[in-house]
Amino acid sequence: MILVTGATGNVGGEVVHALARAGQPVRALVREPADLPVEQAVGDLDQPGSLAAALDGIRGVFLLPGYRDMPGLLAQLRQAGVERVVLLSSLATVSTDTRNAVSQYMIRSETAVRESGLDWTFLRPNAFMSNALRWLPQLRAGDVVADAFGDVPIASVDPYDIAAVAVRALLDPGHEGRIYPLSGPERLLPAQRLAVLADVLGRDLRFHALSDEEARADMVGRVPEEYIRAFFSFYSDRTLDESQIYPTVEKVTGTPPRTFRQWALAHRAAFARDAGPA
Repeated sequence: MILVTGATGNVGGEVVHALARAGQPVRALVREPADLPVEQAVGDLDQPGSLAAALDGIRGVFLLPGYRDMPGLLAQLRQAGVERVVLLSSLATVSTDTRNAVSQYMIRSETAVRESGLDWTFLRPNAFMSNALRWLPQLRAGDVVADAFGDVPIASVDPYDIAAVAVRALLDPGHEGRIYPLSGPERLLPAQRLAVLADVLGRDLRFHALSDEEARADMVGRVPEEYIRAFFSFYSDRTLDESQIYPTVEKVTGTPPRTFRQWALAHRAAFARDAGPA
């Protein structure tokens, strides 16, 4: 059986559904019961001792990074009989400046998994296409979307494709010790992603690029300061290049990665419901 952490999130949710579609026994780790089509177990990854019931019979784990005691958590998995871990990591682990908070917690997470004695696979995706969901409040209010780093092209990846690679790494032999960089098939600026979304929704949407000063002010109070510094390191100082297009999704799954238009079409109903014209 496979345990999926982050089971109600953008990627974990896709992993749950992909395993269920494949007819694989899967258990979702949740903090409270959720609307999921699989068995659920309540537990807290920051408290490894709470996971005994969740880990019963588990042989593979889809794991998110950044928990308080990653070595202790991995030791708990191994003691419970887990054999394989697929870690959702990040290309921040290999940015040209890894002194920031995001890179550091990703590196610590990868190190803990490497040293756990378990078979492992690391997924290092570019930014998620689902990040466009953060535009929903602005789309409810009107047709202008303001966002940071408007001059930064990203080959963003659909969580659906991250999940497809994760499932193959969890179920098939030959992925042990592999590190998979993941991307979509095209690099787009934020304004170009919004233009695709506008076409899919049939709305006249316009993009306003925030200056660095405006972007920082917008983040203050919502985002921890150490993460703000990390984002500006990545995208303003350009220490992280997420414009690269990788062949990994198709090589691992046999299917090309989805375009941003395909992601938008798959989520059109949610946008229409939650962000209809003002």
